[in-house]
Amino acid sequence: MPTLLETLIFTDRFDSLGPAFSHPQKPAPLPDPYLVAVSPTSMALCSITAEQAHSDAFTQIFTGNELARGCTPRATVYSGHQFGQWAGQLGDGRALLLGELAGNEVQLKGAGLTPFSRMGDGRAVLRSSIREFLCSEAMIGLGIPSTRALCITGSSHMIMREMPESTAVVTRLAPSFIRFGSFEHWFYRNDLTSLKTLADFVITNYYPALSGQTNPYLALLTEVTRRTARLVAQWQSVGFMHGVLNTDNMSILGLTLDYGPFGFMEAYDARHICNHSDDHGRYSYANQPQIGEWNCRALAQALLPLVGTVEDAMEALAVYQPEFDSTLLALWRAKLGLSTTQETDPALIQAMLDLMQNNGLDFTVFFRRLADISMHNDSKDHVISDLCVDRTAFDAWISQYRARLCAENSHDTERARAMRRVSPKYILRNYLAQTAIEAAQRGDFTETEKLTQILGHPFDEQPEHESYASLPPDWGRELSVSCSS
Repeated sequence: MPTLLETLIFTDRFDSLGPAFSHPQKPAPLPDPYLVAVSPTSMALCSITAEQAHSDAFTQIFTGNELARGCTPRATVYSGHQFGQWAGQLGDGRALLLGELAGNEVQLKGAGLTPFSRMGDGRAVLRSSIREFLCSEAMIGLGIPSTRALCITGSSHMIMREMPESTAVVTRLAPSFIRFGSFEHWFYRNDLTSLKTLADFVITNYYPALSGQTNPYLALLTEVTRRTARLVAQWQSVGFMHGVLNTDNMSILGLTLDYGPFGFMEAYDARHICNHSDDHGRYSYANQPQIGEWNCRALAQALLPLVGTVEDAMEALAVYQPEFDSTLLALWRAKLGLSTTQETDPALIQAMLDLMQNNGLDFTVFFRRLADISMHNDSKDHVISDLCVDRTAFDAWISQYRARLCAENSHDTERARAMRRVSPKYILRNYLAQTAIEAAQRGDFTETEKLTQILGHPFDEQPEHESYASLPPDWGRELSVSCSS
């Protein structure tokens, strides 16, 4: 069998943008790297076999200690708004683009200092690398557009965060890592030539159908706005909170990008803030939809010299709210097992969210158990009512829901099957990630591997892994995550 170094050949499409868009930078080697985890589905995308993935060459290449053929490591430049304030130039502070494999850019996160590291050390820690690896694979399992993870490699080399922590490198895959902030960078520098170069590159390579439009830049803004609205609606429907929706963390392809202090909703609270560093709740669950739109406005500002008039930009941005509303309404209906549309549905859904809010119902458990409810009687209502403090409010809502099911002649078996296809049983709860992290810090990576397998099939029953669908233990309810990694 050919060795990995013989078969792994990178290409470099990004180079065609020119030297102003990136800085050549070799990864900083890490001593004695070892493989922590690898994604079988991402391996398949890159045509890497299991034997190759467990070779020393694989570990060395995806730690940055060796370069495969065609690798042209570079750090890309961008700018952005962070927590609503213009932050100026940012760029890949600890990420290096190696090139492309099978149509995906390959990026090492934690590969050392770059010209854009600001005051950072260019490294990533094992803790955050495991969280990013697991969540990006979980999102793919949920069917939500996302960057992917190929692997994590670790090292005994230590760096300082709040305390000394071991280092790691996570290898990420995406068709492109270009962000809203990539366009903002050139707009705020008043470099309209580079702005147009970047827009043309994105249209040619990722939105070729738009090139024939009368105004392809307006079409680009419209499509990115639409994709962003759909993406945020999908996040809301599974209780996912990004945590740091700065414009430099927004993908021009509508992908979930940059997993930092993310979280999945447990006890439902629309005001929940998953990022301990978000003092004012800008990126709370309830605020995500409007922040998604705010970021699209920032992109529109950056593209305005190409788009045309303010009125043109506003026309493109106008697709956001109806796209978000219609997508989320359709997703709520699917989670409720509704196959028809009625004018009273928004009121039924709002009453459901009020019930969840007032009783602190677990987001994932509620929707999964709702599939067990019978439309004919209350014999199975206890699977949810036992979790409610206000049983009267539950009884009132479930009666409305049951009447709604009867109005469309729903069938329990078919409805339950359909609901379980859209409401996951397994999500990446903070305590599950923390358990895997603590085991990995002891040199035991089996929990990370097991979670990768479970989260890859979140809608399946997986009775052998039933405990992973349980409500969080007391110690896991108050875990907080910050921007530190």
